[in-house]
Amino acid sequence: MKVELIPLQIHGDERGSLVSLERNSNIPFDIRRVYYIFDTENGVTRGYHAHKKLMQMAIVLKGSCDFILDDGNERVSITLNNPAQGLLINSFIWREMKNFTPDCVLMILADNEYDESDYIRDYDQFRLMAK
Repeated sequence: MKVELIPLQIHGDERGSLVSLERNSNIPFDIRRVYYIFDTENGVTRGYHAHKKLMQMAIVLKGSCDFILDDGNERVSITLNNPAQGLLINSFIWREMKNFTPDCVLMILADNEYDESDYIRDYDQFRLMAK
């Protein structure tokens, strides 16, 4: 499975740093939804789903967390801990997020609005569909 980490250019000076996110530039899709996860309790694992069509990019704004990505044949683990790097998550990729640091703020950009019918929440069903 190809894991794609997209570098996000940092602009900064003595005042601090800035990262700009632009559709179809450093974000390879039109952004239709943005949400973020924070204050995740110690030991909590989130995700446990895949999407039929949705494409997303995950960016850790602060702290760190681990992603487990699974395409039905291979599972890979990656730690996100750099706000100048985005993890591209294509459709039909099972994802789990865990090991959130207490200060973790995880932002997700998506190419479409929330649609429950796009979710695959059963891992066995996902494996069958991913073949």
